[in-house]
Amino acid sequence: MKLLIKQRVFSWTDSYDIYDENGNQKYFVKAELIALGHQLHVYDANHNEIGMIKQKLLTFLPTFNIEVGGREIGSIQKKFTFLKPKYEIDYNGWRCEGDFLGWDYDVYSGCSSIIHISKQLLSWGDTYVIDFANPADELLGMMLVIAIDAANCEDNN
Repeated sequence: MKLLIKQRVFSWTDSYDIYDENGNQKYFVKAELIALGHQLHVYDANHNEIGMIKQKLLTFLPTFNIEVGGREIGSIQKKFTFLKPKYEIDYNGWRCEGDFLGWDYDVYSGCSSIIHISKQLLSWGDTYVIDFANPADELLGMMLVIAIDAANCEDNN
């Protein structure tokens, strides 16, 4: 199963549209402007808020808390590394590793890769394809990808 995450190019804040593999919109994300950080609200196709990604302030490296249904379920922090991006993840028992250019990521549960995330090149705005081994990981995997993109954007600012 796959999802396509497309960042809206002509938007004042970070906004994303998320589509299933048939091109149907399943989710969308809108950023809220707050002092010194990101706060991203995640909605289903019926405009119901289902989650939020909040940046922790006053941290050396980008750190984000992830909430689903009003309950904090984990956090992600970009680690200081050379060449290969790494993240400290306290999220659903998962770990994440990226490639040399930071455009492809695998999410592991134990020793098994459960989600593959790849960035499409030559597209307007950031565009990611998320390939899930288990459809039950869809929402949590999508939230993780958005948090990783936010951490990368924050680190590049």
